[in-house]
Amino acid sequence: MPRKLKEAVVVVTGASSGIGRATAHEFANKGSSLVLAARSESELREVVAECEQRGAKAIAVPTDVTDEAAVLALAQRAIDTFGRIDVWVNNAAVSFFGKLHEVPMEDFRRVFETNVFGYVHGARAVIPVFREQESGVLINVSSLVARMPQPYTSAYTMSKHAVRALGMSLRQELVLDKQKNVYVSTVLPATIDTPFFQHAANYTGRTPKAMPPVYPPENVARMIVEMAQHPKREVYVGNAGRLMNMQMKFMPAMTERAAATMVDREHLADTPSPSTTGNLYAPMPALNDVRGGWKGGSSKGARVAKIGMVAVPLAMLWRRRRDTEQSSTLGKITRGIVSGR
Repeated sequence: MPRKLKEAVVVVTGASSGIGRATAHEFANKGSSLVLAARSESELREVVAECEQRGAKAIAVPTDVTDEAAVLALAQRAIDTFGRIDVWVNNAAVSFFGKLHEVPMEDFRRVFETNVFGYVHGARAVIPVFREQESGVLINVSSLVARMPQPYTSAYTMSKHAVRALGMSLRQELVLDKQKNVYVSTVLPATIDTPFFQHAANYTGRTPKAMPPVYPPENVARMIVEMAQHPKREVYVGNAGRLMNMQMKFMPAMTERAAATMVDREHLADTPSPSTTGNLYAPMPALNDVRGGWKGGSSKGARVAKIGMVAVPLAMLWRRRRDTEQSSTLGKITRGIVSGR
């Protein structure tokens, strides 16, 4: 990014809670000027006050990212107020818990409207600004589930795959446009301690909870700020993300089966919960803190991580041996054919 953070103008969507709120704080600590977007105006004004207490300039722009006109107006408000946009963080997201056939179709569509089209609307609003400025960083907050699928959150998982693919396509288009100073970064957090799980719609009859290991939202916020200064294609937040990506690469079938069982046991409590649409259609102001109260995970989560640390290298050795044996066998067959044996 050509500008220093203390001179940068930053737009953050989903800024009223969780990762978005933590990200606003982190940029405010660096002295950036902030344009904060979410559906709840009252919560946004609280975040603006928190940023101003940190010495930053900030404005609240109530925005539903499913409305393209509203997102275009958000970008224009940033330009009208501060003269430019240097960083845009696509972060607003919603989810549900429930099996595919048990979730109302309108809820499925709502997840896509927010998590996919909301990001597309953000990209369409800001990329032309970046092209004209010949500089800027778009940061898309995806998720570990873009590389490691899970049951009960099919729409969310699919949407985060789409967010990752969006980043890939945009980077390629910028290459073709010879935009050397316009960047697109994708951040893939593991489980983060935010109210996201309390916000989710739920049709399982069980209470959702954060699946360990759980990482602080400030870790993601610091990574987002780092990407604003030194953009990278894709980055994980949380060692569990890197580990599970490796497990999927080398042991996909086994990992899918193990993850299904782990999610069923660790992502849903046995306590009953009524069906709810959560914050799909309206914000939940009572649950808009940075953290969700999930703290640091559990010993069981740590054990899973340790098992994976051993399993992945073993899988790599097994795969290398298998490939070597296959190559040796193929070589023998080929030599036999050539020699006529």
